[in-house]
Amino acid sequence: MGQEDGVTLSVQKSLEGPTSQKAGTVQDKQDMWRVGRDQELNRNFRFLSVLGFTAVLMCTWEAVLFGSSYGLTDGGKGGMIYTYLGGLAGFSFVILSMAEMASMAPTSGGQYHWVSEFAPPGSQAILSYITGWICVLGWHTGIAGCCYTVANMIVGLLAINYPDTYDYKPWHVTLMVIAVAAVAILFNTFLAQKLPLIEGIILIVHVFGFFGILIPLWVLSPKVPNSEVWGSIEDRGGWGNNGLSCLVGLIGPIYALIGPDSAVHMAEEIRDASRVLPRGMLWTLILNGSTGFIMIVTFAYCVGDIDEVLETETGFPFIQVFLNATGSVRAATGMTVIIMVMQFCAAISNVATTSRQIYSFARDRGVPFSDFFSRVNKTFTVPLNALCVSFVIVSLLSLINIGSAVAFNAIMALGTAALLSSYIISISCVRLRRWRGQPLPPARWSMGKFTPICDTISILVLLVIFLFSFFPTTNHPDAADMNFAIAIYGGVIIIAMGYYAIHGRKSYKGPVTRVRTMQ
Repeated sequence: MGQEDGVTLSVQKSLEGPTSQKAGTVQDKQDMWRVGRDQELNRNFRFLSVLGFTAVLMCTWEAVLFGSSYGLTDGGKGGMIYTYLGGLAGFSFVILSMAEMASMAPTSGGQYHWVSEFAPPGSQAILSYITGWICVLGWHTGIAGCCYTVANMIVGLLAINYPDTYDYKPWHVTLMVIAVAAVAILFNTFLAQKLPLIEGIILIVHVFGFFGILIPLWVLSPKVPNSEVWGSIEDRGGWGNNGLSCLVGLIGPIYALIGPDSAVHMAEEIRDASRVLPRGMLWTLILNGSTGFIMIVTFAYCVGDIDEVLETETGFPFIQVFLNATGSVRAATGMTVIIMVMQFCAAISNVATTSRQIYSFARDRGVPFSDFFSRVNKTFTVPLNALCVSFVIVSLLSLINIGSAVAFNAIMALGTAALLSSYIISISCVRLRRWRGQPLPPARWSMGKFTPICDTISILVLLVIFLFSFFPTTNHPDAADMNFAIAIYGGVIIIAMGYYAIHGRKSYKGPVTRVRTMQ
């Protein structure tokens, strides 16, 4: 027997060895061997916990409410509904494409790993490196965005409960952002091994909370004619065209639908990941897509005077709608608390996703101090150092709010654009590989002959959404309404390219250098 045959036999024996909570199934061990990584984290996520993790992080029916100002400004009541339907239809192709890639290579690296493995050889390292940095940017702003939304909901509740005594200061929000982030970090540390159970419980709250909001709105809101909702498309942003206005308002529903890759970064903690992970992503699409549609239609019927709800002192149109529908401050407070709790739970999932992504990127030497960030704490079995740096980054980002809420809001908008661009790069690499007839790893979940069509539609949809994610909500905006995300996005790309030229090209080769071919 030759040396190569002996190695192959040794690998086969290791894959056929006993499984455990940490190692997962034989397929999990094979997937980890193929990408050249050792199993360091516990595989304690199952289908329901994965579904809960992704569904709650996306918080679709909740997000269509606290992101409704985009749709009401650019589209109006009917336009808001049609834009959501268009966004859901288009983004469904994106989720399908990513689910198949997740089945091919279920690894915590996610997009930057896929780019490294599937991009043309001459551009694998640089494209993968940029994608990794874009994901770091997108997920850290995601944590800040969740915490910022929770903090502002608290401010909104204080505004309606203590209208004459509460004096709002920007630093109040900053302190609350830091506090929410700190609690989310604690959940991901001391309760890390209970996170699958917690996510399952939160999924139940996510579903029952949906009805807790929906039923009062159906029962208590005044009835309006169907034509006022379905026949109403308004251009309040001053774009001069209803179609263009709806395209600008597309950022609202996309914000509610983005994040299906969150579970991908937890892949090395999912048992039978190459099968469970794509199923979890698809069922999240079905659950969140349908509940989001029902909620946005209900909200459109309950809005009433758009100008009134957009100018509300609470900061969120949906809080004013709750108050108008119920006629009770206590009822509006209780309904808002449900959404606030769910958004806090989304922050917990965001923290977990972000820490795993930076941990994976660090072990491929994609960030400074890689050895420090890629270390797994033996007590909690989590990348504790990566968790801590995420908290520091979010805390520093929250300080921007003290000086300028406009700048902080631009950073929040940046997260959507960053993740969208990571989807574009990774799906384009796979589509190019298929077009050239080059081999791809087998996928346990696949769309078969429809995959190339789906990938092509995904790329086209993403390019349109990516373009409009940098638009302000109104035409001819002043400094307070300008979307500065493009400037920050470009700055991060320049910094990443500069670091790569100075240091990264010497240390970062990408995960493709570790990938093995199964015989």
